[in-house]
Amino acid sequence: MADLSIDFCGIKSPNPFWLASAPPTDKAYNVVRAFEAGWGGVVWKTLGQDPAAVNVSSRYSALYGKNREVLGFNNIELITDRSLEINLREITQVKKDWPDRAMIVSLMLPCEETLWAEILPKVEATGADGIELNFGCPHGMPERGMGAAVGQVPEYVEMVTRWCKQHSTLPVIVKLTPNITDVRAPARAALAGGADAVSLINTINSITHLDLDRMIALPIVGNASTHGGYCGSAVKPIALNMVAEIARDPATRNLPISGIGGIGNWRDAAEFIALGAGSVQVCTAAMLHGFRIVEQMKDGLSRWMDGKGYQTIADFAGKAVVNTTDWKYLDMNYQVIAKIDQDMCIKCGKCYVACEDTSHQSIAQLIDAAGSRKYEVIGSECVGCNLCEITCPVEACITMVPVDSGKGYMNWTQDERNPHRVA
Repeated sequence: MADLSIDFCGIKSPNPFWLASAPPTDKAYNVVRAFEAGWGGVVWKTLGQDPAAVNVSSRYSALYGKNREVLGFNNIELITDRSLEINLREITQVKKDWPDRAMIVSLMLPCEETLWAEILPKVEATGADGIELNFGCPHGMPERGMGAAVGQVPEYVEMVTRWCKQHSTLPVIVKLTPNITDVRAPARAALAGGADAVSLINTINSITHLDLDRMIALPIVGNASTHGGYCGSAVKPIALNMVAEIARDPATRNLPISGIGGIGNWRDAAEFIALGAGSVQVCTAAMLHGFRIVEQMKDGLSRWMDGKGYQTIADFAGKAVVNTTDWKYLDMNYQVIAKIDQDMCIKCGKCYVACEDTSHQSIAQLIDAAGSRKYEVIGSECVGCNLCEITCPVEACITMVPVDSGKGYMNWTQDERNPHRVA
């Protein structure tokens, strides 16, 4: 059976599934329930200065799909609203009772070295395994010069990270904001400051929807609202890309990454790990379905690893990074065309409508004398865009089949059609 245990920058846990810093990790009661359910670690909800932050009501909103499936989750909650003393006391006890689980403490303070120097020894005294610097929170805290206001300025990221390395012996994980043009810049800054790892992504600035009767965005606080932090399955593609950017950047390719963003099952976790993550953090899925989802995550990942012959997480960690490149290096001579399995086709015509109206008019609609419809790909017109496969409601009915172009590999930098090609 696969070994799911990990050693993430010196932090050991029985499996790679950690709860992210958020409401599920706000107090000992929650964390103990999580450990009883089988989570490998937690990142305790962000601690700050006393007096503690004050939250508003209400705090959450969501973007729904069909049947009220939550696609995206938005929150305007701040860091912990409990005192530093209570949090530190509970962290100490939980770590004592659960020594085999990873205990990371998230921190957020103003950019004043004395404040960091004061809190870090207190956190270290709890027996915690590491600290995570919250440089990503996009709402409430940036207005106070913290959270994303720090994460968006590489110089600040490097400065505060260096302070933490100077005033603590614990591994330092820097949590990065996605609300930035190029996530590689703060990642490089974190590394320059001595960070042991980075975690990403934090939540994305968002407004999910409005109450059109009251003309107020949700969540509603009195007669107003504000932008919040977006998370859940909808942000997974953005998170995967940013993880990959850091993993394949020559400057940061060896920097450990804790992947966050839309992880709700074992497959999501495997994808993050394959793109360079050494651990994964979960929040929204746990809030929607409870802590016991980790049982399915662990079982699914273990079974998949067994089937692939992977004995440890390290056996497949980062394996997809080498296959992720810039667009300009993709093979211009590679070609696929769509193929419709006529036995599986339900004749709905969605592929035809999508291609005919918005793409390349490469699917023919054939209607016989009896009025029966049939759809066939016009190979000479198909560019292999995948739209028909995406719109088809029957899985594997439409597949993309490689076509031998008779030409070898050639990328855009070599292509004669490139006006900027260097001969």
